[in-house]
Amino acid sequence: MFTGIITDVGRVRTVNKMGDWRFVIETTFDTATLDLGASVCCAGVCLTVVETGVDWFAVNVSTETRSMTTLETWETGTRINLERSLKMGDEMGGHMVSGHVDGVATLDFSTSEGGSQRMSFRLPDVLARFVATKGSITINGVSLTVNDVDQQRFHVNIIPHTQNVTTLGDLAPGDRVNLEIDMLARYVARLTETDKSVD
Repeated sequence: MFTGIITDVGRVRTVNKMGDWRFVIETTFDTATLDLGASVCCAGVCLTVVETGVDWFAVNVSTETRSMTTLETWETGTRINLERSLKMGDEMGGHMVSGHVDGVATLDFSTSEGGSQRMSFRLPDVLARFVATKGSITINGVSLTVNDVDQQRFHVNIIPHTQNVTTLGDLAPGDRVNLEIDMLARYVARLTETDKSVD
């Protein structure tokens, strides 16, 4: 589990596209404390550490994961939001994030509002009903609050701090992002469907 509070922006060092693709990711994490088999949230995707070095770790990514996320577009130099998994007693600063991406959204437009950026994302149709005003959402691993929802689009405000310490400040209209809906919204929707089927 994760919180959506980014603790490092890593960078893809190498990509090997044989079989399950292998990415080597540079990080400022203390990789001596990063166990093999540990989970790291990489741009919103929970991936398993398969090897480490002094300033890097490696992950393998299956075809299924690439097809459901933006990882297919990663290349040498790509910047990635990183978060290590929670430990018992860690502060819960954002919201509960699983690292299981629900779909890919597209940035429609971005406008300045004071010092912040107001960003509008277009949702896949199947996810639109899960996104609510003032609810939580995860974009490329970052925990955010939804400002408002307009049919197939939702809007968030990115404060300067978040722009500076994540990759969200790099986004331009047309860019695709990994999206995870609020876990609570997913379960409420499932319970509602179950109740209707019982009736």
